[in-house]
Amino acid sequence: MDLNSLILPLLIVLLAVPLFLQARKQKRAMAEQQKLQNSITPGDRVMTTSGVFGTVVATNDDTIDLELAPGLTTTWVRQAVREKVQTEGAEAAAEVKDETPAETEAKVETESKAEVAEPIEQQKTN
Repeated sequence: MDLNSLILPLLIVLLAVPLFLQARKQKRAMAEQQKLQNSITPGDRVMTTSGVFGTVVATNDDTIDLELAPGLTTTWVRQAVREKVQTEGAEAAAEVKDETPAETEAKVETESKAEVAEPIEQQKTN
């Protein structure tokens, strides 16, 4: 068998494998995004593809209503939702819940006792 006859099949394999893996990765990402968009319910805090944060007020088959500020509700296409985000209160509660009393005491004890120096202008006059 000649080496030249193996180059073409080898080249095809080397090009086909990355394309196949990329297609699988893209398909998996699309499935995750579809799952996210189907799981959106009123009360969820979400971020849109344009970076706008809002709370879901109502959902339809292909649209959602987001409350961006108290009294300001807008309608968005469901595909514009990029991700669900946790509210700051939920994150803070999770952090506090994870800490033990010993960790809380350690935080208090490690606070700096350094004093702030007076401004340079005042130091020069003294």
